[in-house]
Amino acid sequence: MTVLLREAIGDRLRHARTNQRRTLRDISRAARVSLGYLSEVERGQKEASSELLASICEALDLPLGELLHKVAADVSAMDNVEVAPVAEKVEAGKRRAPERESAEAGELEGGRLVSELIGNDLADLRISPPPRMSPALRTTISAPKMVAA
Repeated sequence: MTVLLREAIGDRLRHARTNQRRTLRDISRAARVSLGYLSEVERGQKEASSELLASICEALDLPLGELLHKVAADVSAMDNVEVAPVAEKVEAGKRRAPERESAEAGELEGGRLVSELIGNDLADLRISPPPRMSPALRTTISAPKMVAA
């Protein structure tokens, strides 16, 4: 799985901004960057120049070296993720009992979880199975009550 550098940088910038509970508008003003352009950088759609990155990092009170170090760790972690071939996944699915959830088996569609990835990186994200709804938890929605005028 190839990770683009601009996407990894954007993810880290957004992570830093949201952890500080700051808005795009706040950072764009402090960094003297247009709001739209900053949004595109965070989404990995635009490649930021070194000057722009330095300005954004200064607005976030985040050392540029720290940002680059974390991005390097993220990219390195993603390079170590193994992806199972599609044919192998299909055959495994045919043999598996339908009751067994793939998340319970530690698998992901198109790949598998790598337990060795531990730390404060984007690789820490784990995919968990969706919560199961109890059939007893049903809500009845009624029509709004009409008030006589």
